[in-house]
Amino acid sequence: MKKELVLLFMLAGTCFPAISGCERQTGSSGEALFQQHCAACHPNGGNTINPRKTLHAKDFAANNIKSPGDIVHRMRNPGTGMPMFSRNVIPDKDAYQVAHYIFSTFK
Repeated sequence: MKKELVLLFMLAGTCFPAISGCERQTGSSGEALFQQHCAACHPNGGNTINPRKTLHAKDFAANNIKSPGDIVHRMRNPGTGMPMFSRNVIPDKDAYQVAHYIFSTFK
């Protein structure tokens, strides 16, 4: 129960358009989009849901993430514990900006 409350608290500040009706943001920097959509679960490149799947190089290697395209694929087809970010939520151009920001910041 405590873990679920912590997760709910962290997600409260995150915009999930398919759930909450938030409008998508386009034309922003990769960093701004990361802060809007990803930072609640991936603060400082970590992972509050699954500590073995951070945004750092060692975990990317362990999880076969080798390029920004692999990150976008994971955004579109996430595993357990991560919401799906469809093209309606984050258009491809913005998704690649987020992916490039992640690769340049957390490696």
